[in-house]
Parts: sequence; C-alpha cells; structure tokens
Amino acid sequence: MGSLSNPLPPFNVLTDAKPDDTSLPAFMVSTTRGFLPRADPIVTLPSEFDPLESILQRMPVKTASGEPGLLAQGKLGDVVLSELPDLTSHIDKYASNLPLMNALYRDYSFLLSAYLLEPCHLRFIKGEPYGLARDVLPACIARPIKRCADLTNFQPFMEYAGSYALYNYRLTTTPSPGTLPYPYQDLRLIRAFEHGLDPLSSEAGFVLVHIAMVSHSPLLISGTVSSLSSASRRSRHEFNASLNDILISLQNINKAMETMWQKSKPGSYTSFRTFIFGITSQSMFPNGVLYEGIEEYKGERQSFRGESGANDSMIPLMDNFLGVEMPDTPLTEILKDFRQYRPSNHREFIEWVGYRQEEVGMKRWALEAEPAGDGAVTGEEVKETKRLWLRLLDQVREFRWRHWCFAREYILKQTSHPTATGGSPIVTWLPNQLGAVLDEMERVYDGDKDRLGGEMEGVMDLVGRQREMLGKEVRRFCEERGVN
Repeated sequence: MGSLSNPLPPFNVLTDAKPDDTSLPAFMVSTTRGFLPRADPIVTLPSEFDPLESILQRMPVKTASGEPGLLAQGKLGDVVLSELPDLTSHIDKYASNLPLMNALYRDYSFLLSAYLLEPCHLRFIKGEPYGLARDVLPACIARPIKRCADLTNFQPFMEYAGSYALYNYRLTTTPSPGTLPYPYQDLRLIRAFEHGLDPLSSEAGFVLVHIAMVSHSPLLISGTVSSLSSASRRSRHEFNASLNDILISLQNINKAMETMWQKSKPGSYTSFRTFIFGITSQSMFPNGVLYEGIEEYKGERQSFRGESGANDSMIPLMDNFLGVEMPDTPLTEILKDFRQYRPSNHREFIEWVGYRQEEVGMKRWALEAEPAGDGAVTGEEVKETKRLWLRLLDQVREFRWRHWCFAREYILKQTSHPTATGGSPIVTWLPNQLGAVLDEMERVYDGDKDRLGGEMEGVMDLVGRQREMLGKEVRRFCEERGVN
C-alpha cells in the first residue's frame, strides 16, 4: 500500500488501451475505455475448446435457436460428466494470451455456476425452496477454471467484471475508434443462463444495462486523474473543470441505470438469479464446495462470494475520491471483502485514488472556508467547488438509492431468500452504504449552509425525505423477515 509519509508514485492509467496487446490483462483502467476491458471481449474460442463450446451453446434454458436447452431438461450435470474432458493442457498452450484467458475464465465460470446450481434451478421452477446445490466440482471444470483464474488474477468462481457482465458482450456492428459510450441496441450477450441470448429478454436487459452504464466511465477516470493533479497544484479553476467532468459522467451513468426498469422486468429477475449465487453465506452450500483435482486446496472445501453488481468499480472509486466515511459495522466488512472480486488493476487504482486524495489533502482543500493558494482565486470559485462536490455526492446518493429501489422491487418483493447473490444480508447491506452517503452530504452541507443554502436546499430536502423513507422501509422488511 505504501505510507503517506512517502509520496505515492503515479498510477499507470492508460491513455492508449492497447487493444491488440495480448500480453496485458484484459482489464486495465484507461481514459479511453474506462472500466471496460481494453478491447471488446473475445467471442470465439480456439478449436481445442470445441467440447466446452458445444456444451455452453446447448446449456441455456432457451438456446440461441429458441429450443429448450440442457438446463430446461435437467441434463447439464450428466452431459458435463460424460462429454467434457479436462482441457487444462490446452489452456497452458495459450497462457501468454491474457484476453483469451479472460474469455476462457468467463466460459468456465458460466459452466461452473450452472453445474453447481442446476438442482436449485429445477426446484425453483417448481415453486420449491432452493434446497442444496451440488457441492463437488469435477476436475474437468475445477482444474481449468483454477488455471484461468490464476492467470487473470480472478477468483475461481463467477465474477461481475471478468465473467458475467463486463466480459460478456459482443457488438452487432463494428465500432469506429472512440465510439464509447456504446448504443444499447448494438449490445448482445455472449453467454447466458436463461433466455439471455434473446436480446429482448430480461436476463439480457439486466446484464446489458450494466455494460451500457460502464461505457460512460472513461470521463469518470479522466476527471478523477485530472482532479487529483490539479488539487496537488492547488489550481482551483482546473479542479472545478475536472469535477464537472466527473459530474457529467455520473449523470450519464445514472441515466443509463434508470433504463433497467424498461429492459429487465422485476418479476423475471429471480428466475435467472439462481445461477449467480455464490457459495459464501448461502444455504445452498452449507459445507462449501470441493474442487476436485486441485492439489493446492489439499481437499479442503472452498467458499467464494457470488456475482454482484456491487462489485462494479465506479461507485467505490467515488467513495474513495470523495472520502466518504463508511460506518464501522460488520456490513462494511463485507464491503471490504468484495474488493477481492474486482479486476486487480481496478482494485489497485481505487486504492491509489483513496491514498492520493489523502496525500494531497484534496477533500480538506476543496471544502475549506476561504480561498487559499493562488491570489486570483475568488470566493465564487470556492463556492463552485463546494457546489460541485455536493452534487457529486448527490449523484452517488442517486445511484445508491436506485440500487436500493431495484433490490426492493426485483428481490425483496419477489423472494424471501435472506441473502443477496454475493452473500450479504439482503435487507440491511445496501442501506449501510446509502446511509453513509446521506451522512456525508449532511456534513458537507451543514459545514457551509449559509453559502450553499438557497442553491442546494432542494437537494438536501430530498436527502431528509429519503433518509426517513429508507428507515421505514428497512424496519418494515426487517419485521416481515424477522431480521434484527
């Protein structure tokens, strides 16, 4: 991590994503691609992996042809055991091609999740509880996914960025350079569990909205980097311009997020959600999962968190950038644990931003009472900084509030299962982070209410109303579910 007593070296944020360089990881933060992979995901695997490809094409509940697939028939487990050889040796032949390793990681993680959770899906569609999942992963899946995970620095289980969402899209058109953000209608899934190969399905909509959101992240990255640079030089005019870039990016991300209601229906979510549950804190896996053929595990059962949109990097970046203080609770410990389930370069960048903003004293300088440094700085510019800062927090609030609304409508009103796919308590975990942002907004506003009052009064009125509404909703859901 480094110490604040020693200056941090600059972080290598790419200005050229180097899409043709196969020696670099698929995910590296850049000002051109943001948090998306450096190049669009690899769709077609080498011919050595035809047995894997064959099963994956036949796997979904509804295949690309519209016919019922292996998961609809309850046949996936038997087909895996009878048809899939251990292809680890072929992985080793391509090990230097890291984007291909990411594609193989994606594909094996889809098969892993479907294989383990197929029995739960079959019970769910009958209206029964999930029951127990398979708890032994055969070597033909375990060894390849462990090898791919080691090469790509992912966990050997399905992840949000490296697998389910951000490395799981293709384009219907050939993009011109610099075409981000991608038009939603040009996006399609590569892999799916249920009906996601139909671009109009709720599963497709759920994933593709996330990709559309992240395609607005390049300006978020460039604005963050330039803000830190201008703050270190105490150049308030440049700092305000950079904050405004971040604000525009967050507004566009929130607009893209809002389309979820149209693209993916609340009543459909739980039918494909079964396949993105993890092992940790889930009733389906009371004893973890045995990964066959992995000597490193020495026969010990493993537990990994499931796929979760909470593992996206954009809002955690803003938490560190804005210095949002999270409460000291077990729920925040889960938030910290989630950091392991992001691309390593994303994780390192987010940590670097948190340290760097502390090192340059950015938050203190941004919110100081009077102009300092350059004598040309005016009180209006300082006021503008505070206004922009509060508006950035408001965009984080809006994101987290909408995330809570999705959880309420798509999950809490549809199922009584007590834990989210990542293993966090479904009722209380999101409010933990949302409450922290509301607290931070009130601290910033109360510290300079006279200066910001008239302009930001409406925003803060909304904060008060949402805090009251959130408290009532959390209490109601806790009472209904017997949660303390």
